[in-house]
Amino acid sequence: MLASASSLLPALSLGKYMAQAQQEKLPQVLVIRPPAGFKTFEERFSKKFQFVKAWESSLSIDLFLSNHALHVTALLCSAGTRVTSDLLRKVPSIRLIVTTSAGLNHIDLTECRCRGISVADAGDVFSEDVADTAVGLFIDVLRKIISSDRYVRRGLWTVNGEYSLGSKLQGKRVGIVGYGSIGSEVAKRLEAFSCIILYNSRKKKPYVPYPFFPTVSELATNSDALIICCALNDQTHHMVNDEVMSALGREGVIVNVARGGIIDEKEMVRFLREGELKGAGLDVFENEPSVPKELFQLDNVVLSPHAAAFSEESFLGLCELMAANLEAFFSGKPLLTPVMDFI
Repeated sequence: MLASASSLLPALSLGKYMAQAQQEKLPQVLVIRPPAGFKTFEERFSKKFQFVKAWESSLSIDLFLSNHALHVTALLCSAGTRVTSDLLRKVPSIRLIVTTSAGLNHIDLTECRCRGISVADAGDVFSEDVADTAVGLFIDVLRKIISSDRYVRRGLWTVNGEYSLGSKLQGKRVGIVGYGSIGSEVAKRLEAFSCIILYNSRKKKPYVPYPFFPTVSELATNSDALIICCALNDQTHHMVNDEVMSALGREGVIVNVARGGIIDEKEMVRFLREGELKGAGLDVFENEPSVPKELFQLDNVVLSPHAAAFSEESFLGLCELMAANLEAFFSGKPLLTPVMDFI
């Protein structure tokens, strides 16, 4: 005989209670705002971690943290969450920050060091995807792929005839600013196009075969294009300024897949509008998601919504890495991609 609906209710309630009790035994991870792809991450690892989700609460962030996060020891964030000294004072129990980004300019690392908070980042998970996008943007600017696509779609080919000529990649002198995991992947790809690789980094790398320039201005003077791959910090903020752009010259191209604040954006817009730069491929901007409207009118500029790192494959790899870092922390083991490790 089938059980009545009323007889099933206690069993269902007990099952729900047991599931909730089991969830409460899991290590807690604070999430202020959901990183891109968080739903996938949560679905894959909800049986390993209990996620304390601030954005779902109607409480102010201060009340939420004081009511629900006083004993949470791990924080998961993206570049869209500012982890400031003020935030960390409100959750003094935090001992680990795991960020889904390779960049760290959203985290107060000095405060983390003072508090003994470990930090783990995305490591090299995104390096190949970002390098692919950097080279794609560079090719697009030189070969005018998107602008010629618009030319055809608007019916201008039949009216105005042939489109203006693009530029050849072979032999172009490409200065890579920041020769880390992303910069090295960019160089590897551009070698296949017979480009001449130059680089600038914090210091000369003995294992790198390409010419090194100690300043970005010197690099620009000797380059046809700059591809920005470095981190944003106090030293690199507006590092690509009017002096650097002038050194790059009217035939110069800028590609930025790092952070928007590395370039003096207002000066770059002016240089592009006045024809003092040949073009630009931009995946990042200084005040995202706001983009200078002047750029929308320029056919020599290719725009992307800070999506260089995003592919299905990289997201799956990131999910596994974030989970592995959290598991290492909660079991007292070394982090897989430590920026600072006090465990």
